[in-house]
Amino acid sequence: MTESRRVPIAILLSGRGTNMVSLVRAAQEGGLHADVRVVVSNKADAGGLLLAAGLGVPTAVLSHKDFQTREAFDSALADLLARHGVEYVALAGFMRVLTPTFLNRFPRRVINIHPALLPSFPGVHSQQQALDYGARITGCTVHFVDEGTDTGPVIAQVAVDVRDEDDEDALSARILQQENALYPRALDDVLCGRLIIEGRRVLRAREAAGC
Repeated sequence: MTESRRVPIAILLSGRGTNMVSLVRAAQEGGLHADVRVVVSNKADAGGLLLAAGLGVPTAVLSHKDFQTREAFDSALADLLARHGVEYVALAGFMRVLTPTFLNRFPRRVINIHPALLPSFPGVHSQQQALDYGARITGCTVHFVDEGTDTGPVIAQVAVDVRDEDDEDALSARILQQENALYPRALDDVLCGRLIIEGRRVLRAREAAGC
């Protein structure tokens, strides 16, 4: 990577951390202008924590069960990230709906990836939702996070065909391959100021701000 600004980010996860690994490796290899300051999980047994540590990234656990309200947890989470100097937040399988208490601390700076072509099949088990619906095409979406569930402005999408022989595991695996490739590219566009938001639309900026 040429000498350029590396934006301080945190990655939040609750599970195995496959997309976290793709982001960290892209940052380490020069494809993502990010300085991954910390990987945080709300679950101490999340497999992604061990993977992050193996990649040399600091980790932290903040259990939502230790807080009486969502807002109290979100405030503590935002404080933790602030102590690490974080500017942007990437969700990578973080199974919590963030409240305005957190989002207002990082306005338009929280990004998520979802295993469906939003607005279709939001929420959990999106791959099985697609199969149950009889969809012939699904995919993955990178989007800004707002107060809803998978309702923020869309940054980038990739389509994946649904095959006749697919079950949830097979379809999930093919979508995940696309997620791992798409997320670093889309996040880099955000960090480097290549995008602008106009209403619900995310457009290419005429002049990039950095990177």
